[in-house]
Amino acid sequence: MSQQKDTIIVVDNGGQVAHLIATKIRALKVYSELVQPGEMEGLGDNVKGIILSGGPASILEEGGPKFDPQVLQLKKPVLGICYGLQQLAQELGGDVVHSDEREYGPAVLKKKTNSPLLGGWGESEQVWMSHGDRVDKLPDGFEVIGSTQNSQCSAIGDESRNIYGVQFHPEVVDTPKGDLLLGNFAYDICGCEKSWHMKDYVEQKTRELKERVGDKSVLLLVSGGVDSTVCVKLLSEAIPEDQLYCLHIDNGLMRKNESREVAESLGHIPNFKLVDASQTFLQRLKGEYRPEEKRKIIGTTFIDVANDEIKNLGLDDWLLAQGTIYPDTIESGGTKHAAVIKIHHNRVDIIKEMISDGKIVEPINQLYKAEVRELGTELGLSEKFVWRHPYPGPGLGIRALCSDGNGEDLTVLKGRLEEYLVDNQTSYSLDILPCRSVGVKGDSRSYEYAAIVSGEWDWENLSELSLDVVNKVEGINRAIYLLPGQRIDSMELKEAYITQDRMDLLREADAIVMGGLDKAGLMREVWQCPTVLLPVDVNNKGESIVIRPVYSMRAMTANFARLPHNTVSEIKDELLDLDGISAVFYDTTSKPPGTIEWE
Repeated sequence: MSQQKDTIIVVDNGGQVAHLIATKIRALKVYSELVQPGEMEGLGDNVKGIILSGGPASILEEGGPKFDPQVLQLKKPVLGICYGLQQLAQELGGDVVHSDEREYGPAVLKKKTNSPLLGGWGESEQVWMSHGDRVDKLPDGFEVIGSTQNSQCSAIGDESRNIYGVQFHPEVVDTPKGDLLLGNFAYDICGCEKSWHMKDYVEQKTRELKERVGDKSVLLLVSGGVDSTVCVKLLSEAIPEDQLYCLHIDNGLMRKNESREVAESLGHIPNFKLVDASQTFLQRLKGEYRPEEKRKIIGTTFIDVANDEIKNLGLDDWLLAQGTIYPDTIESGGTKHAAVIKIHHNRVDIIKEMISDGKIVEPINQLYKAEVRELGTELGLSEKFVWRHPYPGPGLGIRALCSDGNGEDLTVLKGRLEEYLVDNQTSYSLDILPCRSVGVKGDSRSYEYAAIVSGEWDWENLSELSLDVVNKVEGINRAIYLLPGQRIDSMELKEAYITQDRMDLLREADAIVMGGLDKAGLMREVWQCPTVLLPVDVNNKGESIVIRPVYSMRAMTANFARLPHNTVSEIKDELLDLDGISAVFYDTTSKPPGTIEWE
């Protein structure tokens, strides 16, 4: 911990965006870092405030992170976020109860007082929610400073003690004035000065890499994306050229022409090599349909191929480097109280063993994508590299959903959907997609079904309906829109696995979607756009496609992108012209509750 700079400590309750709080505080030019509950001994006088993060646990059930008494004993300003708010309320004598209605996604906060925490906020502001419990009774000394429709105590404060709490997440971009709230806390309430800059990170990380690597050789797995390219640059700054080896593995799950383009763009790097291991990956994935098992197979095979290359190079004393960023770690359950949302390929068991053995180097594993891009700019990388769309390490392997063909009985779920239609007046029709996808609810993993929405093409109405259906219908974690000009007469889950033919089909579909975005000049505006292949046969004509364009900055939250109708229609028509595609859907779900990738 820095002993000179003003510091705000973030107590990590395991929330998916806990680390993002510290990142956002550093973006305000105030140093911040995470500590675990119960590990606050020895904090220096430079600590000016404490933030309690959200988390996946329910405070009303056993097993969640316990409140650390030192938080109050230190007599520093405190801000509790989501679970952190509930910890403060419960510890100080208030009541927390299960909410009648869950809140996932956007809500409107009505400001009740002129609290310094909400300085600069209007009377009504959008905030981002992800919770199933709420504060029902305030502790003594507190007042409500902001409310939403479903949570009257959405923002509370005791100004005499400088203790505050919010049920929403100010750290995510989907709370538009969240940065202002965090700035109010850091500057006005805690009295911090601006003393932290990205160049500090570059200098610090370069020193750490020099010490960490020493005389060892480093084999860096490069995908060609911004993360691995920034790692190349950082390592090149820190260690001699003859110690760094760069390896790109074609796993057969890449986009159309991706590996060739990577070789062309990075081939000038000394000790760069491309290895075609596509048949190895496809063979190992044969017959597997479970999302987490696919991820584990892909991650393990990457390491097996890398180990073979290390042997071929004759390296004795070596380290493996990879471009892991923080979302990979937190979504894989990589902190003490975090839930597993999905196992990322760079967090499979063999990688965890290598980390324990000191064999892994991850220069940017504390950063989010936005910070990686900022770092890339600081290091002098071109805009072309800095602004490439994110692409998952497992590639198309997690964008081609698989199935053994044995669908579940959806009678109960369809009954819930029918009850929803009776209780809620809507002009849209709803159905259930007969395959599940991964989502995140209340910082925990969900593996549930998507609601198919048919009707008027109005992005705002579809957004509101999607959020409402997911919040009110148990067993639904996302909604997808059947694009106009199509109808569903029959729908059947088919047996399907990772095969060369399915990868080739998805490659062509992905190329159509990417080409459509590029033609419309939307590649910079859209943060990421997975094209998902579903083993769902509509009208006996083949598999289905979901287009999933999102707006985001750090991948921990996202809003679906409202693309122009003419652009989407052109893309849809081209996709339907592909042999083997029967229907095209558009994912209208925010994150949470639907993750950006479907697996």
